[in-house]
Amino acid sequence: MQAQPSEAPWESFKLHHLSPAIGTEIHGINLSRFLSTEIINWLTALLVERKVLFFRDQALTAEQHIAFAARFGELEIHPFTKNNVQHPEIIQLNNDQQHPPKINKWHSDVTWRKEPSLGSILLAREVPEVGGDTLFANMELAYEKLGNSTKNKIKASLACHDNQVFLDNMRASGIDEETISATASSYPPVKHPAVRTHPVSGRKALYVNQIFTRSIDCLDPDQSKKLLRALFLTASNPDTQYRFQWRKNSVAFWDNRAAQHYAVADYWPAIRKMDRVTIQGDAPC
Repeated sequence: MQAQPSEAPWESFKLHHLSPAIGTEIHGINLSRFLSTEIINWLTALLVERKVLFFRDQALTAEQHIAFAARFGELEIHPFTKNNVQHPEIIQLNNDQQHPPKINKWHSDVTWRKEPSLGSILLAREVPEVGGDTLFANMELAYEKLGNSTKNKIKASLACHDNQVFLDNMRASGIDEETISATASSYPPVKHPAVRTHPVSGRKALYVNQIFTRSIDCLDPDQSKKLLRALFLTASNPDTQYRFQWRKNSVAFWDNRAAQHYAVADYWPAIRKMDRVTIQGDAPC
């Protein structure tokens, strides 16, 4: 990219907003190169505004993938997933006939951590001929669409999150109970606001999700389950969504603080191979 001295370095990029609610595709940028601080700051601001950024034709090496993600913060190593041996920052999300997909539910990543991730950068290594899309939902917009009575009910509430789904997977794979118990003790359940305030924009987002959120404080179990069922459904409103069709070497970079995603499992038993690098975040407030 050759920018004129008076030109902002991103002005030669082309933006394609994919829906009014969420998602922008950026053309004319090469993520394998070392990008200037100005461009990184611009991408950071655009991510906060649009919730998920998409890039096509990015044939990144593992090192380039990690280097790009590291420009946005410290990187996270996931304790439960299959990680790249040489580069543990990379989660390998590989599915085939013997390994069917299991994450086809709406969620935000690692909300069972005290400090859930800022966001993730997902790179498509191999994709099926059809299917295997990922949907993204704007949870700030989902919050805005709630009725006032619901907003008042949850505005000061805490929700409990845990990693039970991973512990169950460990048990199903034959891992001994002592190891599972030790793992559970290392990552105990945490509580986060049901309505999160974005640390950059100050906007409020609904912050409960179907995979990791178990209950809402100060409600009896039946009330909690009923309210959570209703809140989980907000991500399913097409007015808040965009559905991304992957191609090989496509990249998605989402703001985990304000968006949820859903990896569609319709392609099985075809092969789908994705690499994900995740950026550490802060404690929700």
